[in-house]
Amino acid sequence: MRTGSPTKPHPHDDAPDTAGDFARLARLPDGPERKMLRDELVEAWLPMAERIAVRFRGRGEALEDLHQVAALGLVKAVDHYDPARGNAFEAYAVPTITGEIKRHFRDHMWTLHVPRRVQDLRNRVRHAVRELAQTTPGRAPTVSEIAGYARLTESEVRTGMEALECFSALSLEAEMPGTDGYVLGDAVGGPDPAFDTVVDRVAVRPCLEALPERERVILYLRFFRGMTQSTIADQLGISQMHVSRLLSSCFAHLREELLAETG
Repeated sequence: MRTGSPTKPHPHDDAPDTAGDFARLARLPDGPERKMLRDELVEAWLPMAERIAVRFRGRGEALEDLHQVAALGLVKAVDHYDPARGNAFEAYAVPTITGEIKRHFRDHMWTLHVPRRVQDLRNRVRHAVRELAQTTPGRAPTVSEIAGYARLTESEVRTGMEALECFSALSLEAEMPGTDGYVLGDAVGGPDPAFDTVVDRVAVRPCLEALPERERVILYLRFFRGMTQSTIADQLGISQMHVSRLLSSCFAHLREELLAETG
């Protein structure tokens, strides 16, 4: 197998020149000779796969495990690469290996439960992107191209693409893209004090309904109509002192009832 200097620069300095070997591999029938050449190709490109794995170090997986996953992706790239399409092997292998590592993280390190349907869309989109990468050199395939290849709607493709990127949760301290120091936690709202009011009203309602009618009227006029004790007294024909005593009695009764329910 030829491993001399490549005819054009590669992102990886030691990238072997294996174009002729892949062309020969495609012509060989299954058998010992083909298997030997395939293994030699995998070994020749293994340093590149390991360097790709290093990029994902520090995400909760041992580097040795990442090397194994990258090697698996490399084997898949060697097995599925079609030199007749005209693209260099490296252009096909890099996204294939990277995709295999990302798939490993998605399948083994989901932070949130993802519905089975969304997982299926993710897998179909990932497969389509990998296959289309050979026919769209220099750019990522469009949503429309992926939809046509995978026989999905564009909306389903977008759902699958979102799932490809959500295998881990962002920290609340993560800075929002396109902002100047604005972190994700800044976008999280606080408790709405109105919720406490709703809870209090629901809790006190049965107690209010159990009060005599006059006491209910006094509470309504005082707290819902905003009337003073003197105005309530004039409207009901009783003294302001009597209104004050009735309010105090209502408060004590309501407090006792609520404490009894929560006790």
